[in-house]
Amino acid sequence: MPINTFKEDESTRQVLKIHTLLRLFAYMLKYRKEILQVLGLMLVVIAVGTVNPLLLKVSIDDKIAKGDVPGLLGILLLALLLNGISMLCVRERILRMSRVSNLVLMEIRQELYVHIQRLSFNFFDNRPVGKILSRVIGDVNSLKDILTNSVVTLLPDLATVVVVLGVMLALNYRLAVAALAMLPFLVLGMANVEIRAHKKWQTFRQKNSNLSAFTHEDFSGIRVVQGYTAEEKTSRTFGVLQQEVKDSFIAASRLNDLFWPMVEISWGVGTILVFVLGVGMLDSGEVTVGLLVAFTTYIAMFWQPIMNLSNFYNQLVTNLAGAERIFEILDLKPDLQDGPEAEELPEIRGEVEFEGVDFSYDGREQVLEEVHFHVRPGETVALVGPTGAGKTTIVNLIGRFYDVDKGTIRIDGRDIRTVTMESLRRQMGIMTQDNFLFSGTVEENIRYGKLDATREEVEEAAKAVHAHGFIQELPQGYGTLVNERGTGLSGGQRQLIAFARTMIARPRLLVLDEATSSIDTSTERMVQEGIARLLEGRTAFVVAHRLSTIQKAHRILFVDGKNILEDGSHRELMDRQGRYYDLYMSQFKWM
Repeated sequence: MPINTFKEDESTRQVLKIHTLLRLFAYMLKYRKEILQVLGLMLVVIAVGTVNPLLLKVSIDDKIAKGDVPGLLGILLLALLLNGISMLCVRERILRMSRVSNLVLMEIRQELYVHIQRLSFNFFDNRPVGKILSRVIGDVNSLKDILTNSVVTLLPDLATVVVVLGVMLALNYRLAVAALAMLPFLVLGMANVEIRAHKKWQTFRQKNSNLSAFTHEDFSGIRVVQGYTAEEKTSRTFGVLQQEVKDSFIAASRLNDLFWPMVEISWGVGTILVFVLGVGMLDSGEVTVGLLVAFTTYIAMFWQPIMNLSNFYNQLVTNLAGAERIFEILDLKPDLQDGPEAEELPEIRGEVEFEGVDFSYDGREQVLEEVHFHVRPGETVALVGPTGAGKTTIVNLIGRFYDVDKGTIRIDGRDIRTVTMESLRRQMGIMTQDNFLFSGTVEENIRYGKLDATREEVEEAAKAVHAHGFIQELPQGYGTLVNERGTGLSGGQRQLIAFARTMIARPRLLVLDEATSSIDTSTERMVQEGIARLLEGRTAFVVAHRLSTIQKAHRILFVDGKNILEDGSHRELMDRQGRYYDLYMSQFKWM
């Protein structure tokens, strides 16, 4: 899969909108009790709204015409009581429906977050983080209006339209037909606008995602941006992307803005037709003044829900693209999954075997071909070779972060595809050159390797890698707060904390990928002693460019040309004077 950068739009999967809506509304089923309560409150509001014009008709035709003041006051008091109850019901229904919609949004966001965490590295390799964030945050937030108004607007207003239509037909079917004369034209016009507007809103979501991706990338690399004085260039790029968001929003909004004028024109034409026809019917005595006044009120009661429904339809067209993007991610199946018969991997002894392993990241260009090697329990194996030779790929395959294209990887004689990934990775300690620290305390970052570790275990791990001394000198010691990525600490300090985090888990299989790349020579000497103790009794794979760090490894594998070219101890490989010898001498000839 090609990498999707901020410079290109994400592809959008085309699905039936009704399927997306039904899937979205399915999240509300667990809250059906609360929704039924909201609908009950809405029925009270609808009933009061329907009765109001009838009270007006009776007041005009019976009470005012006959001068019945006490009767008129009675109707007034009844109207005040009913409308007071209606106002309380409206307030309560808003509160309850807002709570339900927020709970549904939290559930969708949590489900999306958990699902994304389970996706394989390929998913993250091919997408900027900013585009993933735009789905978890922006697209989920866009669903709030749809969820809330589906109950608060859609169902009540549909019910209102049906009830009012029935009353209008019962009062006078000829006036009712005149009031609805423009309805067929309105439906056709809205359908035509929706088809074009939905595509425009999809484009807007894509452009907004591009902007999020660039912003995240730019701020993540702000040291590079400022170091190379590239602020002006990145500002121009940001401006271009922002303009694309603006243009796509305006293009979509222009189509959406056609909804209300179409409804208002239909409403106005229907009202005019009713008055023209109704005045003539007054002369013939077919209708009364009170009936005509009540009917015009019912026209407003009919078209106002139509206006609300068009607004909901507008929101639906606007935000449905967000739901489609969310479900597109949720429907992605992880490239790597436990097989139906996968078993728990027992405690690892540490035997690792590659048998005829082929691998490529994109399915075309091979990174490894016919790789064979066997590592005995407790051995420390160093992987060396030129950049891009496949050293990190080998250790990623051991943890089954990718699956081999061909061949088999065994741990303690068991194909790693036949055991659960959790039971495999739980027994591995992996430390990469990207010593990522999370925002929080030093202690929390170390405990990340073993969430139930005690303070004593945290300190023991820190002491083992010689991090305890500098940690105690920090302002709050182990309680010192560090920012995301550990800014404020030196590279060596971040590396030592990451070491402690890895070691606290006491892994049976250890992977150190350029683990000492950020440590200076004096710090390295301290760390090597701690590493040596922790490697005892464990199988370890060490990826290193600095060859001074791996001379004591039991074996050294020289990786190049998609395969293992040399295998032996440091002394053995130096005696052969092959590729490893040349690499070693090239590093030390100026020393």
